[in-house]
Amino acid sequence: MAKRERTEFWFAGGIHFECQRCGRCCRGEPGYVWVTTDEIRRMAEHLGIPATEFVERYVRRQGTRLSLKEHENGDCVFWKEDCVVYACRPAQCRSFPFWAHALKSKGAFKAVSRGCPGVGKGRLYTVEDILAIASGLRDT
Repeated sequence: MAKRERTEFWFAGGIHFECQRCGRCCRGEPGYVWVTTDEIRRMAEHLGIPATEFVERYVRRQGTRLSLKEHENGDCVFWKEDCVVYACRPAQCRSFPFWAHALKSKGAFKAVSRGCPGVGKGRLYTVEDILAIASGLRDT
């Protein structure tokens, strides 16, 4: 995100958020959960399997990028009434709902976080927190 004065952000007052581990952001609509080789290694270690096996079972290639596979219904391959890899989940998951494209406007944020019971609860994330999360320097 481009550097702007703090008061220019629609979320200048901060946003309360605490993950409720409900899986609403993990289920339903198909999409991509982009993963890095470091994230693959960490999740494989967490599951106690070699990274090569992890890739064969849980990863798909999309052009030059890697994404977690999904079940036919669109659910993340790791959603089983709870996130199986929550402790080492990918950055894309750790940064929800503070994705850069979602922060461009209040409407975009509402669209991305729709139905998320964690928005409005828990800790108050300041503008600085939110920008650090959106830029990958921190996570929720």
